[in-house]
Amino acid sequence: MIKTNKQPPRLAALALGISVLALGGLAASTATAQEVAAGSNYANEQIPAGEFVKKANMRNTRISPDGRHLAYVAGASGREVLVVMDLDNPNAAPKPIIAAEDAVDGGDRSMTGFRWIGNDHVVITIVQRENMGGPRPVDFRRLIAYSVSTGKIVNQAWDKAGGDASAVLWIDHQKGDYLLQRDAVGDSTERFGLPEVVRVNVATGKYSTVQRTNPIVNAGWSVDADGVVRAGFSNNSENGKLRMLYRSNAKESFRTVYNAADSTFTETIPAPQLYIPGTDKAYVISNKDGVDKVYTMDMTNLSLSAPVFETPGFDVQGVITDYDDRKAIGYSTFDGTMGRTYTDPRRKEIQGFLDEMFGKGEAQLVDSDREENRLIFFAGGTNRGGGFYLYDVAAGKISVLNWQRTAIKDAKLNPVKAEWVTASDGTKMQVIVTYPRHRKGKNLPVVVMPHGGPFGALSATNQLEPWNQPLAEAGYVVIQPNYRGSGGYGKAFVKLGRDPGGYGKRMQDDLTDVLGAYAAKGIVDPKRACVMGWSYGGYAAARGAQRDPGLWRCAIAGAGVYDMPLMNKWDAVNLGRFSSGFQATSNDPEAISPARNPEGKWAPILVVAPQRDARIPMEQSKTLIGNLKKAGKVEGRDFRYIVQPKGTHNLPYDDVHIEWIDESLAWLAKHNPAYVPGDADKAPPKAAIK
Repeated sequence: MIKTNKQPPRLAALALGISVLALGGLAASTATAQEVAAGSNYANEQIPAGEFVKKANMRNTRISPDGRHLAYVAGASGREVLVVMDLDNPNAAPKPIIAAEDAVDGGDRSMTGFRWIGNDHVVITIVQRENMGGPRPVDFRRLIAYSVSTGKIVNQAWDKAGGDASAVLWIDHQKGDYLLQRDAVGDSTERFGLPEVVRVNVATGKYSTVQRTNPIVNAGWSVDADGVVRAGFSNNSENGKLRMLYRSNAKESFRTVYNAADSTFTETIPAPQLYIPGTDKAYVISNKDGVDKVYTMDMTNLSLSAPVFETPGFDVQGVITDYDDRKAIGYSTFDGTMGRTYTDPRRKEIQGFLDEMFGKGEAQLVDSDREENRLIFFAGGTNRGGGFYLYDVAAGKISVLNWQRTAIKDAKLNPVKAEWVTASDGTKMQVIVTYPRHRKGKNLPVVVMPHGGPFGALSATNQLEPWNQPLAEAGYVVIQPNYRGSGGYGKAFVKLGRDPGGYGKRMQDDLTDVLGAYAAKGIVDPKRACVMGWSYGGYAAARGAQRDPGLWRCAIAGAGVYDMPLMNKWDAVNLGRFSSGFQATSNDPEAISPARNPEGKWAPILVVAPQRDARIPMEQSKTLIGNLKKAGKVEGRDFRYIVQPKGTHNLPYDDVHIEWIDESLAWLAKHNPAYVPGDADKAPPKAAIK
């Protein structure tokens, strides 16, 4: 909520006053406005691939309620650390607090998240992984509070906590108190491990019980803006039933208002996004009309209002709330690009200023202090390198906090566009296409890159799989299809991927149809095509190599599932009987498993296996490679196998991530070179990165 009468000046004037607070990882430096505007050029040079995938200088920025400090995750020596920056003293170097890495092996401890509670404390989620003798390691989650003023760390309600004591449900920033959901071990054995809610003081770590465990509630609690526990949830992994308990106020008892299972895995759950103070109503997201829209719902009977907000043809992604979670000020959206639509007049005004300065949709607000006197926003990332900026409303000044990546800064990137394609069966799907900025002419080499999931969506500005840029920089058109089954386009589109003929069949046809569509336009040469992906994308790449060897000159598969029956057994043990059905939906899992069909002609395939992958067991890659060898495939010619000893499903370190992209480019150069005699252009020289 805005409580200042000061109005920001026009951004045309602000553009003259941009300065740089910190560049180059953790080191602080300054630059002139002209240097900031120019950034890095590389117009006629090729940026080395590793520069696109290195750990970012800055991400997950969170400003303190008083606007004086900024906490964020920064890349440092190929890894990540949580640091705090003093915004009132920009010449001081940011202070490292704790490493932020993946916890994979027994005994590993890492940071997985953080937030401000009050003006002095950064509360950090710590995960410790332990081998408990079961089929997979067990994660223990705890909170610690770091004091910016003293540097001291205080454990938060660790006493009598179970496996998870990390979910912050509500915050009183003035008192420094918050509500913490944690697994309990102090109740009777019948309720051992069920979630309770305690009120914690951040400065001392001391706590008192607010909501005891309930024998029905195993999945968590929901709290309103006044700190009253209003709903509880349970999830039965064996029959799939989701149950919701509700009460109108703290004096009432809980009662069941929802108890159902969704065998299609496509229906939305009527979970409150934001309680409307003083009422039994809450904002919810529902796809009852086919796509996710925002409604208000009566929590006592689950009746829905007319839609409050919608984006026709696309799923609304979320509700944006004010600082105290008392009212909706906007909505997170998707239309091929992730974005935000504000309904709050002040936020609309600020976003308008950013659009005026950087171009419409090129800058997004990220965080603000309580009074919105200082705001953090990110600009760039689609057609240019991006950076984080501090907007001081009272001073009328915008400063660059840090470029996302030092070498790239705000250099011009390969343009990314969201476009539409019609599949061979008439289904329309959106694709994210990255066009190589150095190339001329048509009939270019192409890499089709299915995203992971498979039931999420890829955005033109939210590249969770950022390999489109280094591949396009090397000279390839990169096409990333939101194939059927992808999220964002309504439940009917998701169901197309979950049909028995979807996984490994029609979903695979979508990749070949996309290739054909862009070949028909003359943009790509269908005889110079490879398929590449990670996780589900790794499966799709291997399936393409096995099913369509005449179409793909090569395949690159990372961290994929290659033997569906084997994976179904693993999921049944680790996810539960019902939940294990989420992944493979084919009624003939052997037929769509590359590892079960190693005979015959295959496209040459590179297989990269992260040895410490906690989601996809190593036996998947081992089984595929073993069966390829048994079928007479020759390593070095028909396949290449790389095991990453430090690798996880999330590519945690720079050297691991760079190895993935460098090996992929080498495999492409061997089997599908970007530049060949007869092309209208030649490869530009590689830039010398300092």
